[in-house]
Amino acid sequence: MKEEIFQCLEVVKRGGIILYPTDTVWGIGCDATNEEAVKKIYDLKKRADNKSMLVLADSMDLVFGYATKIPDIAQQLVELTDKPLTIIYPSSRGLASNLTGENGSIGIRVCADLFSKELIKKMRRPLVSTSANISGEPTPAIFDEIADEIKNGVDYVVKHRQSDKTKASPSSIIKFTEKGEIEIIRK
Repeated sequence: MKEEIFQCLEVVKRGGIILYPTDTVWGIGCDATNEEAVKKIYDLKKRADNKSMLVLADSMDLVFGYATKIPDIAQQLVELTDKPLTIIYPSSRGLASNLTGENGSIGIRVCADLFSKELIKKMRRPLVSTSANISGEPTPAIFDEIADEIKNGVDYVVKHRQSDKTKASPSSIIKFTEKGEIEIIRK
């Protein structure tokens, strides 16, 4: 696993994109602060760049560095949840401008997957995580369901967990409004 993390770091540092396992579905990722790398993902997914993508963090400490207006309850929710939880914060800073919503909001998930967590820890910045599919197509639940177009379109494909046949599901999503109110987007 260490060698694969090193390979991913090298690719991400030079502005490349990777295909990697997460605590939910397989993701396409890059350095969340690199606008050109983020554009590569939009192009590969054939997705409009006005649709924001979420990012993964290894801890709430990293979240505090990139999201603003974080209600106190957010940290409690992350610590207490037993299922992957993406939280949409009303504003952000330091991320690629083409990554956030038109209003500056950003979805961030503190991941539990050891591979992703270690990669992010070594990057010292958030990692983009968007499902490994062409926009509008079904989200693949396992590696074998990922289209060749995606596998061939990234700069590095992680080997770790490719043989895992456990069907994954996307995270729950909640959104904090400017007033700190919670809106459930996906259970």
